[in-house]
Amino acid sequence: MAEIWNETGRVWEEDHGLLDDSQVAQCRRADVAEPPSPIPTRMISNGEYMPVPQTALQKRVQSRLAELTDQASQKLGLSRRQFLASSGGMAAALLAMNDVYGNFFHVSENELYDSAAFAEAAPPKDLFVFDDQLHMVRGSRPSPAGLRAIAQGPSSAPRVRANPFNARGQKDERGEEWGVWNPALVGLPIDPGYAHITQFIKDVYLDSQVTIGLLSNVTASMIQVEGEQSRPPKNAEEAQRGEILTAAQTAAARNFVNEISGSARMLCHGLLYVGKGNLKFIQEQIDQNEPDSWKGYNISNSAKIDDDPASLMRQWRHDDPDVAYPTFELIQKNYEKLKDRRPGFNNICVHKGLAPGPPDPKRGHPDDLPKAARDWPKLNFISYHACIQPNFFLADALEDVKAEKLRGGVPNISWTTEYGQLVKDLPNCYAEIGTTWASSVVTFPTIAAHILGQLLKFMGEDRIVFGSDSVWYGSPQWQIEALWRFQIPAAMREKYGYPELTEQAKRKILGLNSAKLYGIKAVATDTYKPVPKDYESRMTEQLKNVLEVGQLRADNLAQMKETYIALSIDPDHTRYGWVRVRG
Repeated sequence: MAEIWNETGRVWEEDHGLLDDSQVAQCRRADVAEPPSPIPTRMISNGEYMPVPQTALQKRVQSRLAELTDQASQKLGLSRRQFLASSGGMAAALLAMNDVYGNFFHVSENELYDSAAFAEAAPPKDLFVFDDQLHMVRGSRPSPAGLRAIAQGPSSAPRVRANPFNARGQKDERGEEWGVWNPALVGLPIDPGYAHITQFIKDVYLDSQVTIGLLSNVTASMIQVEGEQSRPPKNAEEAQRGEILTAAQTAAARNFVNEISGSARMLCHGLLYVGKGNLKFIQEQIDQNEPDSWKGYNISNSAKIDDDPASLMRQWRHDDPDVAYPTFELIQKNYEKLKDRRPGFNNICVHKGLAPGPPDPKRGHPDDLPKAARDWPKLNFISYHACIQPNFFLADALEDVKAEKLRGGVPNISWTTEYGQLVKDLPNCYAEIGTTWASSVVTFPTIAAHILGQLLKFMGEDRIVFGSDSVWYGSPQWQIEALWRFQIPAAMREKYGYPELTEQAKRKILGLNSAKLYGIKAVATDTYKPVPKDYESRMTEQLKNVLEVGQLRADNLAQMKETYIALSIDPDHTRYGWVRVRG
């Protein structure tokens, strides 16, 4: 582990972090015990928690990675460390995981030896990516630590000391209770500023291949009023104090990004507060902000059903003619006036799922969608998270797949399978995969394959859209790369009738489908101007005041990265921390 200076004794001492002597006795330093590899093959602790032992499957991955490394490094005349620092090392890690967990990632043995072959299999430079679910927070509110922690893993401790969405301590397919979704986040502090606009722009537009991003927001469900207990808001205006980003702030961020880039790099959601009592607020958003589409939450207390100023807002469902339909009517009426400037204005995007409990549409169950979609054929109903019920950790779903619990001939992924079958013949219903993809592709790849397979089978490749739900989970790039390389195993396709996840399907899911939904005609990436690296210096004081992030200051990281890349320095993949070797 790291060493600290003992000023009294004038010597260097080992720093064990929060581990006691008995725990240290069961561990070894990661930089000594863990072979340098592009992807860790066991849990590594920074000293703030006790790591779990390496699982049997992880040992097999490590052993296979060693075999491939020996084979390729000898053939190339490189040392093992040099090879593992190259693109061939990443290819070896992907091949090793395929060999152990199943053939989920498109990678060939040629990529061990040829960096051009590796680059050819990576997401192409001309890939058009439309990320239709992005988040940031206003500076006066803290970022959601739990969402960052679930993707970052145990290195987010001590602020978050256990997997916040796995209270029962279940295991994922890698044998871990708290695995890492995004390796780039390992070791980083959970800084309250990670989801503010300066970091958001860097993560999305400088560190990923996102061409166009749709900035989303969240309707407030509960608010805190001085002198009162926490309660649902009485109206949309009152709800603003509980929103992580207001409708006006969302539009201001969109306008700023588009102004500095000189092209339409960002779109934004309006906040979908439904009901007769909220119609005035919907029209105010339209007149003042011109949102590109709408974002709502059935599970949120965001429906005002009357004009009584004392009544509290409540949850809602899509097919309620007295609550949702007046709002849909107002949106459709305005769409006829705005469709030339805001072609996606008729897109109704609603958070569905990620809510354990009974199959209630007000919690995100999909059985309210068929009637609403038929009653409003000119509106598009985009179900965020593809209605998946499990809350970020899919161990129960994996057990159901293993037990072959079927629904309509395929494994029953709770609520998602039912969703695909309910709306399969409704052309104005679309599945969005934000968080559902992120939470499954690394830790539950079998479930990820079934989800994509079922959506392709029941809804087709033209009705699935990509969202990363970032920047909760870091830059979207890791999710883009994972989807581009992912494939549904042939045996699974044959058994359940899933279509192949072709390059054409991936291009549609990653961007082209959303381009149609939002009326974007030019999809060539060279038609969009890059966001300038000095974007923060271009922020006006007015914008800073609107977004409440005046206290943030960007650093020189972008310039440092350019210099780093120019020097062609290979990563060494050294892990600093403790790994468990006994007990």
